[in-house]
Amino acid sequence: MKQVARNITLSDKRIDNKEDKAVSLKYLFFTFLKIGSISFGGFMALISVIQNQLVEKDKIIENETVLDGISLASVLPGPVAVNVVTFIGYNLRGFFGAIISMISIVIPSFLLLCILSYAYFQFGSLPTFDKVFNGIMPAVCAIIVAVAINMSRKTIKDYKQILISIASGLVLLLIGGFLSTFIIIFTGGLLGVLLYHKKHYEVTRLVENRKDVKSARNIMPYLIPLLILVVLIILMPIYLPEKGFSTLKDFRSIALTFSGLSVTLFGGGYVMIPAMHEIIVDNLQWLTGKEFADGIALGQVTPGPIYISAAFIGYKIQGFLGALIATISVFLPAGLIMIISSKFLNFFKNSALVKAVFKGLRPAVIGMIFSASVTIGKGLELQWPSFMIFLLVLLLSIKFKLNPVYLIPISGVLGVLFF
Repeated sequence: MKQVARNITLSDKRIDNKEDKAVSLKYLFFTFLKIGSISFGGFMALISVIQNQLVEKDKIIENETVLDGISLASVLPGPVAVNVVTFIGYNLRGFFGAIISMISIVIPSFLLLCILSYAYFQFGSLPTFDKVFNGIMPAVCAIIVAVAINMSRKTIKDYKQILISIASGLVLLLIGGFLSTFIIIFTGGLLGVLLYHKKHYEVTRLVENRKDVKSARNIMPYLIPLLILVVLIILMPIYLPEKGFSTLKDFRSIALTFSGLSVTLFGGGYVMIPAMHEIIVDNLQWLTGKEFADGIALGQVTPGPIYISAAFIGYKIQGFLGALIATISVFLPAGLIMIISSKFLNFFKNSALVKAVFKGLRPAVIGMIFSASVTIGKGLELQWPSFMIFLLVLLLSIKFKLNPVYLIPISGVLGVLFF
């Protein structure tokens, strides 16, 4: 028994040393900066590019890590895609890895949306991307399907997991919404316990990895200054006189509004849209109904998460700084919750019970990924160029493992040529 424990400890050390050598903060920054520049098509498209780059090409994380991040992010508030990136960054390089990953994945869409917001409010028109995106969207569908297939090959081991995957995909397609997502995650975990937890033959063991324990113990010194800074930004303008400080009060209003949305909304960006409309348009009257709809559209045609539409709203109120504060406020609070949750997940993930839970969760998440490709495909026009682009990208992704960083721009060019 002692020999087994010693082997496990040595194995953990080897894994930790491998990660320390392979992954730097610089790598995380530039990798997620690149991914954030090409991840058109929403959450699952972003996950597809992450899986292709970090799992298939660079081989620095396992499929299971990505699936665990999706499972955890699906039941926490805030932007699911950015929370998954935060989870991956934390697993690879702790607190600073999580923060850098979160920042770099958002930078490209933030900068692009600021440029488009300037053009929109300056010239009163919405740039046209129809032809480009007619080519990109079937490619996104194909990339998502390819990723789901690759994950299935490595994760699904028996017919029970196949059935869980099929059932979760059908539930999400036929019912949809956050409640369905929550039920899928909960049921998948429950089935994992019922089907795979052999309590009489497997001894539950909490993680004894010193790296995880040290990370858990040392995370608070970094979180506390961040929380103090957020509180000061929010509270300071309360005590300022109205005259001469209206800009700071606007900044405070932006920070309060979007941080509140960040920590109270579950289910991803599309769930946030009606809540944002009620607060931004109906109550605060920061935007007109048309401006709000155009801002959401711009958020959808830029790479990255739909939550980035907050930058458009912030830009309307206080220009670039307003956009920056809105973006920080909508991503940072939920990101901090994700970091704390990741710490506890890492601490318990070697428990036999938790392992059983994730044997049910992971195929459920794969079923959700398959359903995402169908959902995106419903919005496509049934034309032969769309079908050909889909088949071409699917072939290049599965057979030749071609990186989406090439496939997505090429598909955009094909869209211009054929539509």
